[in-house]
Amino acid sequence: MADPKTVIITGAGSGIGAATAKRFSADGWNVVLNGRTRDKLEDVAKDLAGDRTLVIDGDVSNANDVSHLVAETVSRFGGLDCLVNNAGIAKMGAPGDLSQDDFQQLLSINVTGIYNTTTEALPHLKDAKGSIVNTSSVSGLGGDWKMFGYNTSKGAVSNMTRAMALDLGKYGVRVNAVAPSVTRTQMSEGIREDDEKMSMVKNRIPMKRAAEPEEIASVIAFLAGPDAGFVNGAILPVDGGLTASNGQPNFDG
Repeated sequence: MADPKTVIITGAGSGIGAATAKRFSADGWNVVLNGRTRDKLEDVAKDLAGDRTLVIDGDVSNANDVSHLVAETVSRFGGLDCLVNNAGIAKMGAPGDLSQDDFQQLLSINVTGIYNTTTEALPHLKDAKGSIVNTSSVSGLGGDWKMFGYNTSKGAVSNMTRAMALDLGKYGVRVNAVAPSVTRTQMSEGIREDDEKMSMVKNRIPMKRAAEPEEIASVIAFLAGPDAGFVNGAILPVDGGLTASNGQPNFDG
């Protein structure tokens, strides 16, 4: 029987990251949970296979933390087959309203974090002919009102994915991304708990609801696995049909 494959999942303490960890563990992978809050990671780890689970807290925007993350993963499991870059934050603000500190934090975590993890993990991913799956967003495919900093960071994630796919394909390393719309996570609580805002969301999403984290996780697992063996450089919307629209209003309500 082949040894289990190994995945690092950043931002694994809640939401999409936690659901993704549970999916990979159920599929028989060694799972390394990474995030800034150890208690949250350990709560997720309770539901995973203990002998195939490793918790390493740290900040992806800190290169030293990322170096430790990858080194500990390889020491424990002998290699690395997949990197899921899911860590991310969101901050509202139109140009002139978003502070420089908030803008820099968006870039540090959402963009530089992926640079750090990918750079550190790449030698091991090349050895394994592995894959990278990034969490972008529909906000990385088009603009939103009063979210220009988040749009900037997620737009970067989408184009980083494409550029990395071009350069790494020759090594057998595939790079893809998911682009969710509103998903039932802590990040979207302000929208989901506001009836008027959720009515507006449902008016734009043909499936008339927010996504479940597990629905995003299942697509991440697909992109990481052999069934997506020739999928490279894709930014796959997981959005209930939101981006199928040309932007015209929904006159049908």
